Amino acid sequence: MNPATELAPQLKQLRLSGILDSLEARNRQAIDAKLAYTEFLALLIQDEVARREQKKFSTRLRRAAFRATKTLEGFEFDRLPSTNRALVHDLATGRYIQEKAPVLIVGPCGTGKSHLAQALGHCAVRQGQDVVFASCAQLVASLNAARAIGNYERKLQQLARVPVLIIDDFGLKPLRAPADEDLHDLIAERYEQAATIVTSNLDFTEWDQAFPGNRLLASATVDRLRHNAYCLTLDGASYRALRQEPNKAKTALASTPKTTNLEPPKTFVRAYSNWLLYADHRWLYCAGP
Repeated sequence: MNPATELAPQLKQLRLSGILDSLEARNRQAIDAKLAYTEFLALLIQDEVARREQKKFSTRLRRAAFRATKTLEGFEFDRLPSTNRALVHDLATGRYIQEKAPVLIVGPCGTGKSHLAQALGHCAVRQGQDVVFASCAQLVASLNAARAIGNYERKLQQLARVPVLIIDDFGLKPLRAPADEDLHDLIAERYEQAATIVTSNLDFTEWDQAFPGNRLLASATVDRLRHNAYCLTLDGASYRALRQEPNKAKTALASTPKTTNLEPPKTFVRAYSNWLLYADHRWLYCAGP
């Protein structure tokens, strides 16, 4: 009798059903290698631990809601030579998470701010941290929606407890009431309690422009974000720039040598011959007796 059939219900009861996926292969390996029972058991436990870790990683990655799979390995540092690469790799270790310090990334459109922020978030997920990625507009909209159904405080505390919160495109749209107050409340709750990554097209000195209706609120919010923050400036051309393709038609035309055709067209020669025959016939008719 297959032992897996008898073990299946017991493993499920112990929530170890993942062992069934590798049980047959490991059993064959143990027989061929003449492994001790403890070695065979160790292999099964290692497989179960690896399976659970992969499941946790997939769950954290799904909850992070990244726009795409952006990793640090895929970031084009050569396109932005002035980027502080040493600081980026230091941030990838997750030290800022332990310090509960903000990470602020600014630069023109298309320089890779969102890519870098998501890459740091991906590193945090691999280190076992929960991450939430959202644009600034999406974030305040979710808080406003929670207020509409009476769950504002619950939503605020949920976002405040996330170990790594990534706020993308801060300042892209001006914050009007109550969105400006909601963002301030969130930043105030996370201040020195959790790590926050913020990307923006605005320079650091222009961040107060995101709160056009309340300069005092802007000062209080930006001051908390800047305190003990790691700052990165990405300066370079946009990777979204159009690529200029060569005009193949003009190139082919320029490379073709020009020739002059001195021969008359065939249609002209045929018409001229017919005219001569007609003229000769008319002359003979008029000169006849």
